[in-house]
Amino acid sequence: MVTDRPRVLSGIQPTSGSFHLGNYLGAVRQWVALQDSHDAYYMVVDLHAITVEQDPATLRANTRASVAQLLGMGLDPERCTLFVQSHVPEHAQLGWVMNCMAGFGEAARMTQFKDKSAKQGSDRTTVGLFTYPILQVADILLYQADQVPVGEDQRQHVELTRDLAERFNHRYGPQPTFTVPSPYILKETAKVFDLQDPTAKMSKSASSAKGLVNLLDEPRVSAKKFRSAVTDTGTVVSFDEKEKPGVSNLLGIYSAISGRSVAELVEHFEGKMYGALKTELADAFSEWVAPIQERTQAYLDDPAALDEVLARGAEKARSVASETLATVYDRIGFLAAKR
Repeated sequence: MVTDRPRVLSGIQPTSGSFHLGNYLGAVRQWVALQDSHDAYYMVVDLHAITVEQDPATLRANTRASVAQLLGMGLDPERCTLFVQSHVPEHAQLGWVMNCMAGFGEAARMTQFKDKSAKQGSDRTTVGLFTYPILQVADILLYQADQVPVGEDQRQHVELTRDLAERFNHRYGPQPTFTVPSPYILKETAKVFDLQDPTAKMSKSASSAKGLVNLLDEPRVSAKKFRSAVTDTGTVVSFDEKEKPGVSNLLGIYSAISGRSVAELVEHFEGKMYGALKTELADAFSEWVAPIQERTQAYLDDPAALDEVLARGAEKARSVASETLATVYDRIGFLAAKR
């Protein structure tokens, strides 16, 4: 399908059975909105998931659950291209080419590799973890993406993509092979912090599961986490990220899921204590997440429908990816296979 809308590409790893609230508010909510203004390509990046050891059955289940949740959260196969990364072999093929374009020093400077390898130790750190930013480059360039929706902490990955795209274009010109993408940084993206440590970003790697709100958890489980969330000294409900990070985090979450401004919520809770905020937020979250859980379960209960979505998504993705890879192979000098 030819469109004059700018193209975006983004992905999410299937590293658990449930996405958390930070995944939705920090990324997927924006993906849903971009379906109407962009030619959107979204993928579950299972190739990236195996940079650390995975149980095969769990990986398959998590991948299906990830796709079902993305659909449940509002991605529409009629308005975007949704697929699983490993269903499009061109990702790995272009990944090797870009490995050969990237410098060792460039890969070594990637912040996330340095952080993760420091935690895991050199003996447990895989070569795949070292080179996964290069595969991420291939993910983006395959689809000639104009923009890449990322948080500020992912800007470095887009800069690497731009560098390698320009390098390839210069080396194998004169016609450019790749679109040089720009980061699509959403300044208004909701920041969601750990309920037990409101100075840390909500993450599945949190030290305590009590601070993580999973979208597929039973409502009573999430409600208990909100009610036991760490707040701050004092009793006045006000928004001050520096002095009151705990209360500010709860207000930010409440605002994001309700559509009410933080100022409106602060006024609403005037004269009330923290307990009222926690109780109302727990109830609001339960009401907000229920339709997402229902839509997700409907897809999980209908494997054939889910498979059909993925088959159509992979076909659409490959129609673009195969064309890009063929151009790359020709310009780099590979011998064309005769049929």
